Amino acid sequence: MGNMGFWQLVIILVIVVLLFGTKRLKGIGSDLGGAIKGFKKAVTDEEKDADFSSQKKVENTAENSATTSAPQSEVKDKS
Repeated sequence: MGNMGFWQLVIILVIVVLLFGTKRLKGIGSDLGGAIKGFKKAVTDEEKDADFSSQKKVENTAENSATTSAPQSEVKDKS
């Protein structure tokens, strides 16, 4: 299979076009493109959500450490 030349690929392409037709191949291509686009969007949205949630955790940890590092007398006075 690794030694396929240009003409073998052209023959396979012609057979596929004859079997499925150009309209059906165009529909399959657009469906596949839409699926890939949706997948990429979902992955980038997931990365943004993960970055946002990790950033919130860091902010919450920083706030908690600032509160716990204050002397006990200051914490009691604030209550």
